[in-house]
Amino acid sequence: MRYNAKMKSEQGKRLLDKSSEPTIEQIRDYIGEPGWRLLVQFEETLKDRYELSRELRFPFGKSYGWGFKYSHKSAHLCYVFFESGAITVTIQIGSKEAPKLNEQLDSFLPRTRELWENRYPCGDGGGWLHYRVFLEDELADIIKLISIKKKPAR
Repeated sequence: MRYNAKMKSEQGKRLLDKSSEPTIEQIRDYIGEPGWRLLVQFEETLKDRYELSRELRFPFGKSYGWGFKYSHKSAHLCYVFFESGAITVTIQIGSKEAPKLNEQLDSFLPRTRELWENRYPCGDGGGWLHYRVFLEDELADIIKLISIKKKPAR
């Protein structure tokens, strides 16, 4: 699948019913096979680098919906939200990590650079990125972002 402007502009419908915790099968059906493959690849890569824990959560209120919270020991890494036909990774880059990311910015995909430039600001230079993932290259950039946030344990 090739990324296109239509994919960028559309946010998929999310699992927004807090009273109905989805099963793994429901999540897989909801995000579809391409999204599921990216989610599995993402999680396997994180497991290779961190002592990974995953929790099914409903954070931030009703507009975000259900997602997985990924952590290394007690350090939060990111959230992955389930969308109809896709996943969105939400990651916070703190003020301390922002300079390192800015130094490496040229090594990221144009889409990743654009998302960073248009991030939701937080702290002194940091911010939140909401990255709707369609391609493996985008997944690789997200792994690089997480590595800036938290140095891999292995």
